[in-house]
Amino acid sequence: QVQLVESGGGLVQAGGSLRLSCAASGRTFSRYGMAWFRQAPGKEREFVAGVSGSGDQTYYADSAKDRFTISRDNAKNTMYLQMNALKPEDTAVYYCAAGFLFLPRNYVSSNFYNSWGQGTQVTVSS
Repeated sequence: QVQLVESGGGLVQAGGSLRLSCAASGRTFSRYGMAWFRQAPGKEREFVAGVSGSGDQTYYADSAKDRFTISRDNAKNTMYLQMNALKPEDTAVYYCAAGFLFLPRNYVSSNFYNSWGQGTQVTVSS
């Protein structure tokens, strides 16, 4: 397992932008598929975006397409989520996750991840 620490959350007005970061420990970062999930109050945790170990494959929930961009820098053991055109419904705690994923369809399920960060709060005001 790797240890994950998120940062970059905060309060932003609707239409604004935030960039989340997820720093990972360990020397095998590039072997892990990574993803961002989020959980709003009273709702289940949901998939936002995922990226393969090499960074060449990315996956997005419909709610994130065209507004969010996931990326990773394996030299820095860090994953990012650039969020633009934020909406109040994007308000949630955002978690980064890591796991050994071999099929694209597995990225959307939290069951395939064995390491999670503590979460960072994103609040979008209207």
